[in-house]
Amino acid sequence: MSGTGVSEITVRPGAAEGLTVAVVSSTWNAEITDQLHTRAVETLREAGARVTEYRVAGALELPVIVAALLEVSDAVVATGCVIRGATVHFDHVCNSVTYGLTRCGLDAGRPVGNGVLTVDDVAQARDRAGLPGAAEDKGHDAAVAALHSALVLREIRGSGR
Repeated sequence: MSGTGVSEITVRPGAAEGLTVAVVSSTWNAEITDQLHTRAVETLREAGARVTEYRVAGALELPVIVAALLEVSDAVVATGCVIRGATVHFDHVCNSVTYGLTRCGLDAGRPVGNGVLTVDDVAQARDRAGLPGAAEDKGHDAAVAALHSALVLREIRGSGR
């Protein structure tokens, strides 16, 4: 993993006081998805957000749950792991999940942190999941993205416009 172009955005402890953020994770590839979920929850709690947690079977189930959670949350973090196989199923799942999560956020006007890994193999997933020795921590990154966007929206909407 190169990390090229990684964002320098951070969220300071306590900055998310008063925000409710849900984390929903698929259960396929549990070693990876459990870690992504845990890191997202830890990041949100460190920032002071009220966190609710949910699990779904697979990545394709994420968008419908995210849509429902956006009705009652300031932001949602979705995590999962789709590993390429020998068929085009990988492409269909990845495209559907990405489109679905993006549409959910746009329709609700609330941020969705997309922490769904789309990788060629388990080694790539492990290297992005924030496990010991990993190059990246995508559960944390997705939580920061959702929190930062929620804080920007709070600032915009609180401006009286």
